[in-house]
Formats: sequence, C-alpha cells, structure tokens
Amino acid sequence: MSENSRPSGFPEYGPHQVNPEWPPPPAYAPPASGPEPEYTGPAHKRSRGPAKLLVAVAIVAAAVGGTTAYGVQELTGGSSTGVTASSAAETDVVPASLKGTVAGVAKSVSPSIVEIKAASSSGSATGSGVIVTEDGEVVTNNHVVAGASQIQVRTHDGKSYSARVVGTDSSKDLALIKLEDASGLKAATLGDSDGVQVGDQVVAIGSPEGLTGTVTSGIVSALDRDVTVSTDEDQGQQQWQRGGGWPFEFGGQEFNGDTGGSTTTYKAIQTDASLNPGNSGGALIDMNGNIIGINSAMYAPSGAESSTAGSVGLGFAIPVNTVKADLPDLRAGAGS
Repeated sequence: MSENSRPSGFPEYGPHQVNPEWPPPPAYAPPASGPEPEYTGPAHKRSRGPAKLLVAVAIVAAAVGGTTAYGVQELTGGSSTGVTASSAAETDVVPASLKGTVAGVAKSVSPSIVEIKAASSSGSATGSGVIVTEDGEVVTNNHVVAGASQIQVRTHDGKSYSARVVGTDSSKDLALIKLEDASGLKAATLGDSDGVQVGDQVVAIGSPEGLTGTVTSGIVSALDRDVTVSTDEDQGQQQWQRGGGWPFEFGGQEFNGDTGGSTTTYKAIQTDASLNPGNSGGALIDMNGNIIGINSAMYAPSGAESSTAGSVGLGFAIPVNTVKADLPDLRAGAGS
C-alpha cells in the first residue's frame, strides 16, 4: 500500500481543506495573571544519562592522572633533583613504532650510556655509566672509579669529557661522577625495579672490553640474589690491571679474583643478558626504555682467570630503586 492510498469510503480533501464536521480548534487563552513560567528543559531525563557518565569518566581520569603524578613525584623526591625518572609503567621512552623491540630500546637509550676510563697509581679501568642529568651527572659502580686520579668519559656521539668523583658508596658499589663543562646531554629515564618480574625481557648497554655502546639482550632470571663485592679502594683497579673482571662472591665462593679484606653484600637482579668486563656501571633496561638496574658483576666458572673470564649468562645488576634512594647522599659528597 502506498502512502497516499486510503480505504474506500473515506472522503477526499485538498491539501488545505478540513472536514467541515470537525469542531474548530480551541482559541488560545494567555494565563490570567502572574509571570511566565521559567523554561526548565524537557521533562524526560534520558539524555542526561550519557552526560553524567562523561562527567564521571572525566573525574575518574583526572583522579587517576593526579595519583600518577603524585606517585612519580614521591618516587623521585620532587623535581628539584634533576633526575629524569618514571615508574615502570611509562612507555614513552621508546618510539611507538619500535616499542617492545631491542632495536627500539637501543636507539632510545644508547645516547644516555657512556664509556668511563679511570686511571690510578694501580692501573686503569674501563667501565660504563648512565647519564642522569643533562648537565653531566653520571651514575656508575664504585669499583670502576675507586682510587682514580683521572677520569675520562666518552659519550655516545664520540665527545670526550674530563670528570670528577662527586660521591661514592662502597657499601652499595655505587658512585656519582660529574662531567666538566657538559650540557644538553640525554638523561636516562629511571624506572621502578620493584615492578620487575622474573621472565621480563631486558636489554644491557655498556662498553665490554672497551667496545663502546655494545647492546645485548635477555631476560630477568631471578631477583634478590645476594652478591658480595669488594669495598677495598684499590681492589677493583688491581683486578683491571691484571686483565679485567669483577672480583665478587656469590653463593659462598669468590669469582674473578680475590674480593679483598672488606666486602659488602647487596640484593641484585640476575639476568642472562650477556655481560663482560667493561659492562660495569652500564644499564639494565626494560623494554619500555626505563633503567631498572646498574650492571655490576658477572659469574665466571671456578678456576677461570680474570683475564679470560667471559659471560656465561649469569650477570647481576644493582636495582635502580637502590640507586635512586642513594642519589641524595651521593650528590652530597658521601664517601668522597
């Protein structure tokens, strides 16, 4: 049936005609008195449901954002430290097109890793470091710079800087050095090592055997491993002079040489990412590009000489949360 069809028996009217039998419409009568009623909107409230939902979502988003910002501020001790830091949930370090790839991590973080050459009366050492401020603060291992009379640092772009020791903490095998006349450097993003889990993929960047900017990858093999290292000022330098290696103790046995008379034990992240002499002080990084640890020691089979020790897939890193907690004291000149 079409729109204009009608049942038989119905009269036809023109477009402007009405049935003469219909009663006339009632005349409009204005209110007798009083002001006109205010418009309060449509009587139905169905359309207000989505509006309320949108407002609720916005409030929740604002609350989440506020909580995240507060957490980051608490984590870093405020913005005055000059450290670029984030939680492990941050994902903007690596470009979106390379997110989750070793290539992406290497491209994003390599500019924040340096090679360190330290010289002393006992010999010389080559290690690595992590830039934590744009003006040249670098975190490394204490055993890399212990007793050093001269420190030279080379950045990813090939520039060389002289550096001085700001503070050391032999009990945590950490040191902070400062590059002279440096500016515009790319500071690393410090993550949250408490969020690290066994099986997480990781990348290590450093200068093993003086091979600057070497990238290796693996997984987190274990957490909270007790690693004992020497706190003797010249012990690390003497080991490097004899051919490299990190003197440390694990599981009650000493590896890569004598740990010396004074030792310290810390809880370490264990990784199977390849680490070799020269990786000391370099970065262990999650797949979002956040630093989760400072590489510090490696395992070598019993009987292996320091000069021939190499990676067997058992490396250890100082958790980055330990580093962040220690930074204020290092900046204040602790141990130096």
